[in-house]
Amino acid sequence: MNRKTLVLTAAAGLLTPTLAACGSTSGGAAGSGVIVVGTTDRYEAADYAPAPLDPAYAYDAGAWNILRQTVQTLMHTPRGGGQPVPEAASDCRFTDAGNESYRCTLRPGLKFASGEPLTAKDVKFSIDRVLAIKDENGPSSLLSTLDTVEAKSADTVVFHLKTPDATFPYKLSTPAAGIVSEKNYDAKKLREGFAVDGSGPYTMKAEVKDNHLVRAVFSKNPNYKGDLKLQNDKVELRTFDDSAAMGKALTAGSVHMVSRTLSPAQITEFAGKPPKGVKLVPMPGLEIRYIGFNTDAPGVKDKAVRQALAAAVDRNAIIDKVYGKAAQPLYSLVPSSVPGHVNSFFNKYGEANTAKAADLLKAAGIKTPVKLTLNYTKDHYGDGTATEFEILKNQLNSTQLFDVTVQGSEWSDFRPAQKKGDYAAYGLGWFPDYPDADNFLAPFLEQDNFLGTPYANAAVRTKLIPESRRAVDRNVAVPAITEMQDIVAEDVPVLPLWQGKQYVAARDGITGVEWSVNAISDLQLWELGRGVSG
Repeated sequence: MNRKTLVLTAAAGLLTPTLAACGSTSGGAAGSGVIVVGTTDRYEAADYAPAPLDPAYAYDAGAWNILRQTVQTLMHTPRGGGQPVPEAASDCRFTDAGNESYRCTLRPGLKFASGEPLTAKDVKFSIDRVLAIKDENGPSSLLSTLDTVEAKSADTVVFHLKTPDATFPYKLSTPAAGIVSEKNYDAKKLREGFAVDGSGPYTMKAEVKDNHLVRAVFSKNPNYKGDLKLQNDKVELRTFDDSAAMGKALTAGSVHMVSRTLSPAQITEFAGKPPKGVKLVPMPGLEIRYIGFNTDAPGVKDKAVRQALAAAVDRNAIIDKVYGKAAQPLYSLVPSSVPGHVNSFFNKYGEANTAKAADLLKAAGIKTPVKLTLNYTKDHYGDGTATEFEILKNQLNSTQLFDVTVQGSEWSDFRPAQKKGDYAAYGLGWFPDYPDADNFLAPFLEQDNFLGTPYANAAVRTKLIPESRRAVDRNVAVPAITEMQDIVAEDVPVLPLWQGKQYVAARDGITGVEWSVNAISDLQLWELGRGVSG
């Protein structure tokens, strides 16, 4: 996911002016062979986001959706989900009983899009580079269990791990392990701008306006060798300011498919009476939303305050009034469809339990009403966020136990302030890096975590996370995963609110829509084609 979050930087060569203005329903109609996909993801140049398409920096859903088309990884998630399978590699496996040595053999004849050979040295360079740069906003934490990378030969690379990590193959399927060339990327410096070079299924050209990436055109990479089967030669990704403009373009026919982010109202409309020629496709989804806490901040430092908030929140009311079909209540950091999930928060607090909240505050000797500001980002998670936080405020204030105000800000201000610890309580979302319970727990609980939180639980960090990662059979990890969820419900460093459901809206005649977005919200543009959709 921070996949989470982030933005992008200008530079790459602009596309020719014949391309229509981004977000316009009058632009290049979708009929000339290019498949056009709409998104409300924002790609913006900013001082705090100097190199958003650099694999050593990019760590948000929008940026990763560009990198997955262009930068190859050793492994990838197969079409229907499940364990990762080889992509740039022909074979990968643990070579020791302790799951501390992982060996990959590359496919023969691998090349970058430029035509330059791709070898095990490039794999080593790319991953060493992520760890060396170790950008605070980047994905290096995903590789925290990695000790060294060894290029044994031109086609063999071995990863030596610090500790056993059965989830390591998943991590090699993420853009954090994307393979880049020394010719285009400095070993110790981020590559600023929107240019991206790799060996993935597509090359990409960017159209930039006012330091925003407004359009990306993906063209089939003739040098691509990997496991993916392309159903098209070219796909265009257009950005829109909001869901309404994006939906209008879909209805008008200048966009073929939209996913991120359909508004709750659009989902209801398209499910009931869709515009002519448009279909709504439901898909599994693992996005979560939550409130995070700076556990050292006055007002929420006492655990009883966070526990009382957990007891008082009414998740069902938020969903009924804001998200409808697009969400379901979530009572753990781990979504209900991920193996190992338990309803730890419901088991401990129930739902909208004002009496329990009052008892918790009284027992801790905390004077009420507790004053608190809930911070949220106005422009990053879709149209419903502001309404959601107004509802949260009203819920909590109606208990007379809290005196809550809400404060919205632009993502470019919100995220740096949150990382610095300026907010006591704040709303964030998480799009998983891989579909395992580990990726919903460790990023929030281990050292150098995504939130930058001061919260630390010794049992979680030193015993339970390592214990869960030793288990290749993920069912064996369930006891440790369960215990961590219960600890989170007890200490409340984060308060889970809801789990998203994914929907894609597409025009008739576009095939592969059902495979175009996977459960962890990755765009798989290579699946889209033209034909008689059924």
